[in-house]
Amino acid sequence: MRESEHASLGEITVRAYLEGGFLHGPDDYYAAHLRDVAARAATAEVLVAADAERLLGGVTLVLAGGPMANMAGPGEAEIRMLAVDPLGHRKGIGSALVAHCVERARAEAGVKRIVLCSQQEMTTAHRIYERFGFERAPQLDWRPMPDVLLWGFSLEL
Repeated sequence: MRESEHASLGEITVRAYLEGGFLHGPDDYYAAHLRDVAARAATAEVLVAADAERLLGGVTLVLAGGPMANMAGPGEAEIRMLAVDPLGHRKGIGSALVAHCVERARAEAGVKRIVLCSQQEMTTAHRIYERFGFERAPQLDWRPMPDVLLWGFSLEL
């Protein structure tokens, strides 16, 4: 990912979450975090999918429980903020991004498991994770806010 692409990926991510119904409007508190790709890139790996003309999506991979980790600890990597431009849905972009995260985590010394959390309603993402062998991990469920329950998933490497 190039620094010049940060703003574009931030907007793609917010738009994907908004159109999916996963934010309470463009001023949702989490939208600012989704837009701040520069902060993510400073402490984690931000991976993108693009065609010859534009970015199509992105994902953040946190290795070894870095500062961006919500749930990963020692020996774990964490996938965060997977988003595909709504114009690019059903083209395998989300799957390609997850595949790259799995490959990258497997190549990282000491990483034995990948974890992630997802809103219950993100069923399309759940299907992608399950195709890669992720399993629901209810012990990883958590609430970032009283009215939001995030489901945990994990993949043993």
